[in-house]
Amino acid sequence: MSVVGVETFDDVDFGDLSYADQAYLVIRDKLIMLDIRPNEAIVESDLAAQLKLGRTPVREALKRLEADRLVVSFPRRGTFATGVDVADLRHISQIRVNLEPVAARSAAENASPMVRAHLLELADRTAALKIEDIDRDELMRWDLRVHRAIYRATGNPHLEDVLVRYDNLATRIFCLFLDRLPTVARHVGEHTDLLRAIARGDAEAAAKIAHDHVVGFEEAIRAIV
Repeated sequence: MSVVGVETFDDVDFGDLSYADQAYLVIRDKLIMLDIRPNEAIVESDLAAQLKLGRTPVREALKRLEADRLVVSFPRRGTFATGVDVADLRHISQIRVNLEPVAARSAAENASPMVRAHLLELADRTAALKIEDIDRDELMRWDLRVHRAIYRATGNPHLEDVLVRYDNLATRIFCLFLDRLPTVARHVGEHTDLLRAIARGDAEAAAKIAHDHVVGFEEAIRAIV
């Protein structure tokens, strides 16, 4: 019994994970990408059948996702995906604008040669993307993959956990307005310079690019709401 036919943005081997961890990763990413829409009811039995898992690991995953502010449970009403409130953008950005530069700097200073090579490969693949020809959902999936690789490169699991959580919440907001944003291609393309700065160990440049990246994200959303 395991999750079948799904993709997540974490470079993990599902064979090394418990069923609850597998369910958590897959349901989390469905919520982030709005495959499960904001305020949508979540039926444990249906979700368990879809993921080919038992209800117990799905229930455990949903408890974790409630702590992540991605789902909410109400007595006698059930469990729902949380709503997406643009008013939360200011609070989320306040955290990210401070911590994203810390992560970029830390990754630039501490990443191993193997990790730097991986980030440089991601940079080259990002630069090679024909962004105008790629589905915007796929661009956001790439955005998530790059951010998570940078957080992991810090070598600080506590910083990684915090940033993954808030990047997830920010991405839900981004996805909600994806079709109205004219800057998606530029936003994703900025990752090239960020990844290369980290790979070559330029902590100052990496921190500045990360800061400007977060500020640009908030400004782009606010310009259309």
